[in-house]
Amino acid sequence: MKDDSRSKTSDTLSRRRAITAGSGLLAAGLAGCLGGTSAGGSGNQSNSPDSNDDSGDGPVAVASFFSFFDFGRKIAKDTPIQVRNLVPTGLHGHGWEPNASITRDIIEADAFIHVGKDFQPWADRAIQTLKDDNVDTQLINVRKGVELADLAATLDPEEEGVGEGRGKDPHFWLDPQRAKKSVENITEGLVELAPDHEDELRENAKTYKSDVLQRIDEDYQKIFDAASRKVVQLAAHNAFQYIGVRYGVEMRPLVVNLAASGDVKPSDIKEAKQVIEENDIKYIGNGVFESRKPAKQLLAETQVKAYFPVTPYAGVREDWVENNWGYEEIAYKINMPTFEVVLGNKTPEEAGPDGWAKEWRNFE
Repeated sequence: MKDDSRSKTSDTLSRRRAITAGSGLLAAGLAGCLGGTSAGGSGNQSNSPDSNDDSGDGPVAVASFFSFFDFGRKIAKDTPIQVRNLVPTGLHGHGWEPNASITRDIIEADAFIHVGKDFQPWADRAIQTLKDDNVDTQLINVRKGVELADLAATLDPEEEGVGEGRGKDPHFWLDPQRAKKSVENITEGLVELAPDHEDELRENAKTYKSDVLQRIDEDYQKIFDAASRKVVQLAAHNAFQYIGVRYGVEMRPLVVNLAASGDVKPSDIKEAKQVIEENDIKYIGNGVFESRKPAKQLLAETQVKAYFPVTPYAGVREDWVENNWGYEEIAYKINMPTFEVVLGNKTPEEAGPDGWAKEWRNFE
């Protein structure tokens, strides 16, 4: 029996290829919107050996952010849908500006999974260009219907965030319960993309929410419930407040900006030193994809003995890709062990998998 949805997808992809090949105006227009300082090349990489993209003949959904690429590929498991990550390996998904080579990936995709307005300016510009040129790439907004925390709950209420009035903190996916809503949004989008596979998509999403996100939430809760200290100092940008909101702990980022590219000011270092002294902090977290210099300064000038890794699930290292790590693996192998250590629950040697302390202590 002929698969009508696959035939329709092939026609749509062929039309998009014709558009990109034949319309210099459209390609140039989107390239201009996406152009800018770029640390990466083409976004045409899966960031995983298991990204549903082996056959090359299924609907394609491209994602603007690693976490939601990972959710998408888990939802699309065992279906023809191909889910691809646009952010190159080794780069942070918030603050990255792609070059024009990503244009073709977005135009040719059947769906674009994005994090909502005002979070990634390049994605906003790409979406506007798709609309202006009447390209029928389906848009999947992972933030739709998610209850966001006030930006006032962070340390820099003067900075513009997202949402109505731009007064909300965008990093909701760090809260596993809020992340469930994004899984539902992606699921609805993929069901629309491949209705013949609705049952598999919904079952995969249900399993991921109950078996993965719920377990992560419960295990995080145990870590923070066991802690006598309720303050965490991070040599990282202001991306971890949803952890604090969810589990009742004060997250103190060194960089109060929302993007990882924010500068560290002398006043930031001074305030961090005070927090470290007042709370008798021996270990701090450092952003995996951020500068090590501020953490090393605190190491040299305070009682801090070492820094260990944290990440807001916004990017991946090459070895993580090789080991097929996603949101779940990063939670258990990176963030949770560090929170155990910085909260004083465990010594570095007691935390994480075998060899974790040696690998990650004052990592470069």
